[in-house]
Amino acid sequence: MRILALNWNDLKNPYGGGAEVHLEELLRRLQSYGHEVTLFCSGFRDCLPEETIEGIKIIRRGNRYNFNLIAPFYLRKIVRENKFDLLIEDINKIPFYTPLYLNLKTLVVVPHLFATTVFQEINFVLGMYIFLAERPLVAFYKGRPFNVISESTADDLVERGIPREDISVIHCGIDNELYIHEPSVPRYEKPTILYLGRIKKYKSIQHLIRAFRIVKEKIPQSQLMIVGNGDYLEKLKSLANDLGLAEDVEFPGFVTSEDKVTRMRKAHVAVLPSLKEGWGLTNIESNSVGTPVIAANVPGLKDSVKDGETGFLFEHGNINQLSEKLILILTDQQLQEKLQKGALKWAANFNWDKAARKFEKVILSMVEK
Repeated sequence: MRILALNWNDLKNPYGGGAEVHLEELLRRLQSYGHEVTLFCSGFRDCLPEETIEGIKIIRRGNRYNFNLIAPFYLRKIVRENKFDLLIEDINKIPFYTPLYLNLKTLVVVPHLFATTVFQEINFVLGMYIFLAERPLVAFYKGRPFNVISESTADDLVERGIPREDISVIHCGIDNELYIHEPSVPRYEKPTILYLGRIKKYKSIQHLIRAFRIVKEKIPQSQLMIVGNGDYLEKLKSLANDLGLAEDVEFPGFVTSEDKVTRMRKAHVAVLPSLKEGWGLTNIESNSVGTPVIAANVPGLKDSVKDGETGFLFEHGNINQLSEKLILILTDQQLQEKLQKGALKWAANFNWDKAARKFEKVILSMVEK
């Protein structure tokens, strides 16, 4: 098949994240299965307008501020010049509403929808723009097949009016060559809590820092690592300083994949306290190297954590409950070992090859109709 994929960013874009990892892991495998894949996305500073990466032709136009406005013009041109069998539209921010101007079989991929969550991240004006842009989604895309990465997102779409039978759920995979359990690697000497991901307000890392202050009162030798970059980093550093935790919270910024995996292996527990996620890929990545996780009991994250088996869920924003779960894991060796075993067993279910084969079946069934 000749496949056109549409996403806001590609993985080279500095603003790329989990949604880009998800889509491009699948696209690379589709290309390796013999399909021809083109990805159309926004540009960024000093990027190449066009290049081929691992067999995928990438076309970049516009930027993160105007991409949804210029996309229709370029998409019509690209489709006219190529005989594509299928469009994969990844709705990761504002929908592109391609049914209005493209006559092409379309699979709508939705990592998750923002809804009111967007107001936790940006100012009211921009938040309202994104919120209102999402509202007509069902009216324009209803009747097309949807593919989502978690049961929570499927439920969200059903509540909005998409028939359940039009939705397929395929969980994300992980890089099984990178995320490998190494029993010989010792944990940090100090009881260590790890956050790893983008540093954004909606990720609620501020809740983790406040919970860590309570943990320090019970476990004075404990430490917290907040790994990653983002526009909320300086506020988190200020918070840690204001709470007297400057010496106990490490902010290493962006780290290499190898350093990331090492920290995951050596940490005693990883935490993802976000307000909402599509799935929670770092939960599975941490589990795959034998580290239990604690995550907020919210859409997406509650699907990637088996409460009491691979880690714990806590009520989002409940600082005391989060601190209690942390103290429980950090002070109970038997519990740690039980959760580590459960984490490894759970993570073994996820790999990109399995996900890509399921994804291919979905798109083949569309073209054959």
